[in-house]
Amino acid sequence: MAYRINENCISCGACAGECPVGCISQGEERYVIDENSCIGCGSCAGVCPVDAPSEAN
Repeated sequence: MAYRINENCISCGACAGECPVGCISQGEERYVIDENSCIGCGSCAGVCPVDAPSEAN
């Protein structure tokens, strides 16, 4: 299942650097995940200091 970044994001960029498929980029207000490219590995969630990435419902 794809991941999504919630409003807790502090735009530190840790998740983008960790993503093995490069589907995370800086958005207008916070980082965003291209859910069509996300492989659901959870690497982003593992490095986020504020637990912003979570599985999309």
